Amino acid sequence: MSAPYPESPAGTYGWRPIVIIASLFFIIGFVTWLNGPLITFVQVAFDLSTVSAFLVPMCFYFSYLLFPVPATMLAQRTGLRGGLVIALVILSAGIAIFGECVSVRWYPGALGGLFVIGAGLSLLQVTINPYVTLLGPPQKAAQRIAIMGVANKLAGIVAPIVLALLVMRNINDIALRVKAAPDAGARDRILDQFAHAVQAPYLVMALILLVTAVGLARSSLPEIDISTPEDEDVAAEEKDPKRGGPAYLWFGVACMFLYVGTEVMAGDAIGAYGASLGLPLDQTKFFTSLTLAAMMCGYILGMFLVPRVFSQERYLGLSAGCGLVLCALTWLTHGYVSVMCVALFGFANAMILPALFPIVIREVKERSAQATAMLVMAFSGGAVLPQIFVQTMPFLGVQNAFVALMAPSYGLIILYDILIQRRGRSRPAPVMMVES
Repeated sequence: MSAPYPESPAGTYGWRPIVIIASLFFIIGFVTWLNGPLITFVQVAFDLSTVSAFLVPMCFYFSYLLFPVPATMLAQRTGLRGGLVIALVILSAGIAIFGECVSVRWYPGALGGLFVIGAGLSLLQVTINPYVTLLGPPQKAAQRIAIMGVANKLAGIVAPIVLALLVMRNINDIALRVKAAPDAGARDRILDQFAHAVQAPYLVMALILLVTAVGLARSSLPEIDISTPEDEDVAAEEKDPKRGGPAYLWFGVACMFLYVGTEVMAGDAIGAYGASLGLPLDQTKFFTSLTLAAMMCGYILGMFLVPRVFSQERYLGLSAGCGLVLCALTWLTHGYVSVMCVALFGFANAMILPALFPIVIREVKERSAQATAMLVMAFSGGAVLPQIFVQTMPFLGVQNAFVALMAPSYGLIILYDILIQRRGRSRPAPVMMVES
C-alpha cells in the first residue's frame, strides 16, 4: 500500500519551489503572448503586408517543431533544474537579439531572434512541466497546474498592455504619418524612431531573465529525477494492458497541433482580425489581453469543476463544443461583437490543453518521454494555422477564413474525446501541462 499523501499540493518540498516555478510560468506567458501585439507593431514599423507580419508567430512556433527532441535529450543530461537554467539563458539571448534587430529595422534578424526565443521556450516547456508534475503528490497535481495556469494567463493579460503602453502608444498616429510622408526618407525617419522604442524594454527583459537564471542556478530548488515513479500506483499504471497504441498518440498529437493553432488564432490574430473589420489600431493593440482575460476565467472555472463535477475527458468535449458554438457566433456577427466572440475563444480554449495533454500521455504511458516531445512539437500548429488564415483571408473574407480553420479543429478534438470516453478511461493522469 502507498503511504497517504499530504493535504497540501506542495507535498514534502513545501511552497517555496511552487512559488519559484509559478514565476517562471509568468515569464513563459509574458514572452509568448507578446506575439499578438507584435504582429501589429512590426506591420507598422517595417511597413509590411499582413502576410509578412504573420511571419512573427510562424517563426516563433516553428521552433517548437525542431527543438523539443534535442531539448529533451539535453534535459536528460543536465537534469530538470539544469535544463530550466539553460532555457532561461537561451530565452534571454533571443529577446536581446530581437530587440536589437527591431531597433535597427532588420526584419530577418528580428525573426531570427523570435526563432531563438522559441528554442528557449521549447527547452523550458519540456523541463518545467514534468518538474511541476513531479514536485508533489500526483493526486494534487491538478491544483499545482492550476496555480501555474493562473500565473501564465495573468502574464498574458499584462504583456500586451505593457507593450502597448511602452512602445505602441501612438501607433495609429504613426501609421497615418507614414502614409502622409512626402518621400521615402521622411517615412524611414518616422519608422526608425518608432522601432527604436523597442530596444530598451527588450534589453531590460533580457537582463531580468539572465538574473533569474543565475538566481535559479543558486536556489534551493530540489533536483527531481524524472525517470523515478512517484508511487506504486503510477508503476502499476505502466503495466496496464488496455492502454492505447500509436494511433491514439498520433491522433492526440494532431489534436494538439490544431488546438495550439486555434489558441494562437484567438490570441495573436485577434488584432489583425479586428483591423480587417475596420477597427482602429489604437484599439486592436489591446485585443490579445481580452482573449487572455477570458482564458484565465475559463481556467479558474475549470479548476473548480474538474474533477469535482466533470471528468477531464468530459470537460475536454464541453470545451471544444463551446468552441464550435463560438465559431457560429463569430461568423454570424460583425464589428465589435464578432471580435468579442473571438476573445471568448480564450474561455473555450482554457482547459483543452490541460485536459488533452495528460489524456494522451496516459494512453501511451510506456512511451511518455517520446509522447511529451511529440506533443511539444505539435505546438508548431501555432505557426501553420495563422499563415493559412492570412493566405486565405483575401479570397474567403476574414470571417469565413477564420471560422473555416477553427470549426474543423474543434470538431477533431470532439471526435478524439468521444473515442477516449468510449474506452472508459476516466481515472486521473500523472502528467498535466499548462501552456503553448
